[in-house]
Amino acid sequence: MTTTHATNSPGTTPKSSASRTSRTPLVQWTAAMALSGTIGAVVVESGADAPAAAFARCLVGGLLLIVWSSARGWLVPTLRGLSTRELGMIVLGGVLLVLNWVLLFASYALSSISVGTVVYHTQPLLLVGLAAVLLGERVTRGHLTRAMIAFGGVVAISLGAEGDAGQPVRLSGIALALAAATLYAGATLIAKQLSHLRPHVVAAVQLATGTVLLAPALLFTPLPEDTAGLGWLLLLGTVHTAVMYVLMYSSVGRLPTGTVAVISYLYPVVAVIVDSLAYGHRGTLIEGAGMLAILLAALAPRRRA
Repeated sequence: MTTTHATNSPGTTPKSSASRTSRTPLVQWTAAMALSGTIGAVVVESGADAPAAAFARCLVGGLLLIVWSSARGWLVPTLRGLSTRELGMIVLGGVLLVLNWVLLFASYALSSISVGTVVYHTQPLLLVGLAAVLLGERVTRGHLTRAMIAFGGVVAISLGAEGDAGQPVRLSGIALALAAATLYAGATLIAKQLSHLRPHVVAAVQLATGTVLLAPALLFTPLPEDTAGLGWLLLLGTVHTAVMYVLMYSSVGRLPTGTVAVISYLYPVVAVIVDSLAYGHRGTLIEGAGMLAILLAALAPRRRA
């Protein structure tokens, strides 16, 4: 809501207020992407295994999104209006989304936060490939070229990256990050088919799906018993899921696609910085070149949208 001042003529919006309003989505999206870059550190600090961390994220984040959607009056009307097909698509998207988190979180321990996160950002290119296979969309020569560059970057990281204690990064960690990116690309395709629905409610249902799906895994990978570990998981569910989703959904539709794409790269950049400062990860020149190749190649298809 804008405020008026005595110096403005009736019916006009103060320039300062309009400027603040126009900056709000930019600030929200930037904050969301910066928060995304710290997810890896929160997961690592929790000490939880990947399925337990993903379960906590679903449980806490889902409950908060249900409360938020209910308070805004969105939950019941949206759920009542769902067709059987829409509900099935939401649940399927939730399964893909949650399994993507499990694989991504597992990749951190087998590679590093920065390597896992950057390899994960092959997702825009994988999305193009899935759209071609499943929806028959055309793949241009430019897309193929960028895909070759990006996966050349993956090869470079595989050969030149270092994990813990200067040891070569495990290829299994890179494979898990690629698999996570593929699942996320699938979840994104489904989300495009549900764009007419309130995203907060869709996310709440998907997180509820993830909570049910991952609950049995706690028999084998239980939640941390210490207060500190549980505190980190609570942070993951509140700030890095519920708050982050609200920031994203409040801003992404109000920004130009190019702006969204460019600022999205705060996510891997922040992850690399956090990994370096908090965990002493020192990338090699080959690793750095591979990361740069992936990020530049993956950025281009988003600009086209």
